This record gives sequence, structure tokens and C-alpha cells, in this order.
Amino acid sequence: MIAAFLLAAAATGAGFQDTDALDRAVAAFTARPIGSEGGARAPVDARLRLAACPMVAMSWRTEAHDAVVIACAGPSWRLFVPVIAPPRASGAVATRAAAAVPVRADPVIRRGDAVTIEAGSDGFAITREGVAIADAAPGARVMIKVDDAPRPVQAVAVEAGRATLPGWPE
Repeated sequence: MIAAFLLAAAATGAGFQDTDALDRAVAAFTARPIGSEGGARAPVDARLRLAACPMVAMSWRTEAHDAVVIACAGPSWRLFVPVIAPPRASGAVATRAAAAVPVRADPVIRRGDAVTIEAGSDGFAITREGVAIADAAPGARVMIKVDDAPRPVQAVAVEAGRATLPGWPE
């Protein structure tokens, strides 16, 4: 949500989306700087002329977290930002790891639950109340409908009835 506010004010005078603001939003989404493991491989190409977007949505392209998808509903555009994946193990360890079945955590937030979204640090805290649009396990992203907002807010599930904004600690 904070990244969306930064982007809303970051359109250039010519009506184009500020690519530096997109870079900052991706870094906040991944919680890693550009060029580091888990962060974007490179900055968004400044030559792109994307129509200014009042609010973007960010999500992972796949469960492998190999790219961030930046999407704008109006005007409609979508951008894929590759992410530097951690190095893979080699040999027998890699074979065993590939054969392991991923463990799915039970959802702590369910669709229709009342949820408090929190963000803050030393000296300030912000909370908003909303309703979950989908189920989410701890650490998973979930969309929350806030009454006075035209679009849902993306948050990270922490525990039952509680979520935080992406990029903010619990």
C-alpha cells in the first residue's frame, strides 16, 4: 500500500509512469535491493513509456518467486521484473530437495474474516480495518477490502485477524 502511494505521486510531467518509483516499489515488495539475492536483477528500463498509473498491484509470477509482476488496471499494463534466485544446491542434496513435497501451512486468515492491517516503526503506527477477500497462511499475501478504498489493499498475513503491509516488519 505504501508503495502504491509512492507510485501514485510519481508520474512524470509527460503523463508517464516514473520507473525509479517502480524500482523502489519492487525493492519494498521483495524486501531486497536491486542486484542482491532475492531482489530485482536490474532496474526497470527507464526508456519505457508506461501510462501513469494511480495504483499498481504487485504479486509474484510463480511460487518460485522468480519474477515480480507489476500490474495497472487503468490504464491497463503489466510488467514482469526478474528476481535473482538463491543458488541451487548441487548433487544428491538437490535431488532430495526436488523430491521433497512442499508443506502448506493452514490459513490463519479466511475469506470474510475481519482483519486489522498494521504498519509502523519506532515512533508511529498505522492500523486499518478491513475484510479478507481470500484465505492466507502466515507470511502469504492476501487482499483486504477496506471500506473507504475503491480497490483492495495487499497485505501479508501474520496471525488470525492480523496482517501487515508488504515490506514492513511484524
